[in-house]
Amino acid sequence: MTAPWTVALRDYDHTRPLKDGTVVPEGVDLEFVEVEPIHRTFAPMVREGRYDFCELAIATLFQAIEADVPVVALPVVLHGNFHHRSISVWNGDTKVRPEDLAGRRIGVRAHSQTTGLWVRGMLSDTYGLRSQDVTWVTAEGPHVATAGEPVNVERTEAKLVDLLTAGELSAVVMGSRSADHVPGLEPLLPDWKERQTQYHAEHGWVPINHLIVVRRELVETNPDGVRAVYRALQQSIDAARPEIPGGTTREMVIQYGVTDSLLATLDTAIRYAREQEVIRGDLTAKKIFADFEKYVGES
Repeated sequence: MTAPWTVALRDYDHTRPLKDGTVVPEGVDLEFVEVEPIHRTFAPMVREGRYDFCELAIATLFQAIEADVPVVALPVVLHGNFHHRSISVWNGDTKVRPEDLAGRRIGVRAHSQTTGLWVRGMLSDTYGLRSQDVTWVTAEGPHVATAGEPVNVERTEAKLVDLLTAGELSAVVMGSRSADHVPGLEPLLPDWKERQTQYHAEHGWVPINHLIVVRRELVETNPDGVRAVYRALQQSIDAARPEIPGGTTREMVIQYGVTDSLLATLDTAIRYAREQEVIRGDLTAKKIFADFEKYVGES
């Protein structure tokens, strides 16, 4: 057995078999670190390599690769969702249309937050509202310390919902699970359910939010151990699959392996990241998994 490798994963149905010991990676001892919310692990991982394996948002991953942070992405999707419900207005102010938001201020936790990345991409592709047409009011900076922000990003110490209710913001970007717990928030898109169904029909995939990464040193010095963890993650996902598929968003998005669907999803997110100045250099989905395929592979 190796010395215990530290792993920071959120407690999902598809990670629980690994975390509770139902699935055990061969020849590897894992020590799970519990952090909630999981995004609090992202900055320590990309700034100091605090964990051996860590769940990571893809926008942070893109910035980490651009900054040459020594992490390697594994093709394991841990979290994702449609984001047509992830932008809200106050108190049923649905008379505001996406096209009306040009020149206005919208709140988002961080400009590099992946939910915001997908929302801005959707607004641009579907409604012609470019990221640069809006002032983005943020509560946090990027997890990658050296990552820059575009000129149309502002920081605030106030709560974004408070700014929205005071009329200082026209909308806020917030995951649907969080938005549903704030009385008075209403979807910007009243037809968001129909929109996400149409989106899936057009693209064939669900937007990805989080993958898992591993410290590059482990991939280079112990690829067999990393491969064992990768296989265990596959088994954990398979163990959580329902016997009768229900067609849920989770079932559609949680996956493993370097598939055409995964690459297409990430290439779309990379395009959004460049358009929104989350990253500035060249990056492709194939490049993201180059070290994985070199050292670990699917076999």
